[in-house]
Amino acid sequence: MKQLLTVLGSTGSIGVSTLDVIARHPQRYQVYALTANRQVDVMLSQCLACQPQFAVMRDSDAAQQLHLKLASAGSETQVLSGEEGLIQVSSAQPVHAVMAAIVGAAGLAPTLAAVQAGKKVLLANKESLVMAGGLFMQAVVDHDATLLPIDSEHNAIFQCLPQNYRSIEAAGIRRILLTGSGGPFRQTPVSELANVTPDQACAHPNWSMGRKISVDSATMMNKGLEFVEACWLFDATPDQIEVVVHPQSVIHSMVEYADGSVLAQMGNPDMRTPIAHAMAWPERIDSGVASLDFMAVSRLDFEAPSFERFPGLRLSVESARAGGVMPAILNAANEVAVDAFLSERIGFTDIPRIIEDVLGRSKNVEPVNLSVVKEVDAQARQMARERLESL
Repeated sequence: MKQLLTVLGSTGSIGVSTLDVIARHPQRYQVYALTANRQVDVMLSQCLACQPQFAVMRDSDAAQQLHLKLASAGSETQVLSGEEGLIQVSSAQPVHAVMAAIVGAAGLAPTLAAVQAGKKVLLANKESLVMAGGLFMQAVVDHDATLLPIDSEHNAIFQCLPQNYRSIEAAGIRRILLTGSGGPFRQTPVSELANVTPDQACAHPNWSMGRKISVDSATMMNKGLEFVEACWLFDATPDQIEVVVHPQSVIHSMVEYADGSVLAQMGNPDMRTPIAHAMAWPERIDSGVASLDFMAVSRLDFEAPSFERFPGLRLSVESARAGGVMPAILNAANEVAVDAFLSERIGFTDIPRIIEDVLGRSKNVEPVNLSVVKEVDAQARQMARERLESL
């Protein structure tokens, strides 16, 4: 029987790659629902190609436009809107798996809804764990959901762990090595970073990603958020995880064991690999990714990350150590700051300044429920917007 999938964030890079893998295995997978924010024309094309039962646009005006265009094309796909629509297609009874690929805090509610419905959740929305890691992981246990990481680094770590993994100590693991390319400014003089443009920041040397994630990669905030996520996914302390800059993006992460063995997951930098791995787990299927040419790679380089060059990474590690709601505050301030940078209201080096200012003025509390997380998120965003006005 075909597995029915809901793809949250289908018009983004992860969503597009997911649909590509699905299309390679029509006998195995079928799209149940697609969701997006405002990209009506892209969603229209996807709906006509995949013929899902539902399409959800977070923006109500975009939903109305999509409805009219689908009706004109004779499509039977039903159009829903808003967060309620996202939650509906994430938790619907027929759905086997949910690809959680909405970028940012907007992905938390529908992803958590999928977990609470006991689905197989393919997690590409790292913000769900950054904002509400304890609540999220407890929900996975309480509702017997299956959680599989999609970020290439976390998926690599997952592949390097023993199948019966319970804890770092029980598995005899010495440390987790989280790799990152260093982005487009790994060797740019720090004095020149203030003049970086959004287009330069979005020109990643190895990966094709959306603009927000590309900026996060350029600041290494993306790696910082992944650091927090890894702590929750693998029940690790910040001291058990080490970030390593690896510019070739061939080794996607590593696990070092007590006997000195280091297991690494390698492959071309193509998100279809971790997507296919998680979709078929524990089996393996073709992803469409070419074999790794070791002769062409020829060398692998590694270096320690510079906190002077990447202060966002330092702030992320500090937030992980602080715990509580500090990672949620970090994420909220970053989303506001990156949006302001992409609209050219602030400079590149203003991003970590705003985040540090908001963190410094925020009170840390325990996120005892989702309402606390949402309140803290809103407060941090307001503080970040106020800080923007002073620049």
